[in-house]
Amino acid sequence: MQEGSKPIIVEQVFNAPIRKVWQVITNIADMRYWFFDNIPDFKPELGFKTKFNVSSGERNFLHQWQITEVEPLKKIVYDWSYAQYPGRGVVVFELFENISKTQLRVTSYGMESFPQDIPEFTRASCIGGWNYFIKQNLKEYLDKKQ
Repeated sequence: MQEGSKPIIVEQVFNAPIRKVWQVITNIADMRYWFFDNIPDFKPELGFKTKFNVSSGERNFLHQWQITEVEPLKKIVYDWSYAQYPGRGVVVFELFENISKTQLRVTSYGMESFPQDIPEFTRASCIGGWNYFIKQNLKEYLDKKQ
């Protein structure tokens, strides 16, 4: 990560127990509904790797993820890079239990290490993307599963 980089933090409280939220953020069948529908596989295991392409229309982004830390029901950390572009990010998903509700905090580090002349890598685009995935898609998906 670059010195002085400012992480992107998105938080959401879900009206669901921590076990349900953990399942939805780590189970491939659930992830395909709220995150990326073309993730080929996912396992919340240290060292697990996966690759999949996301097209923005003009550009392709071959996502390369590797799990670097797992604390079941608490935290999962991904190394996040793209085959076609220099740079490396880290994304941390943290869960906090509050009676029957669960707070999820997603912290993304290192986006400024990717080429800033590509619109999808700007800070504003990344904030918008995480808000879309967490506050909209994941929230709607968990609300339906209740």
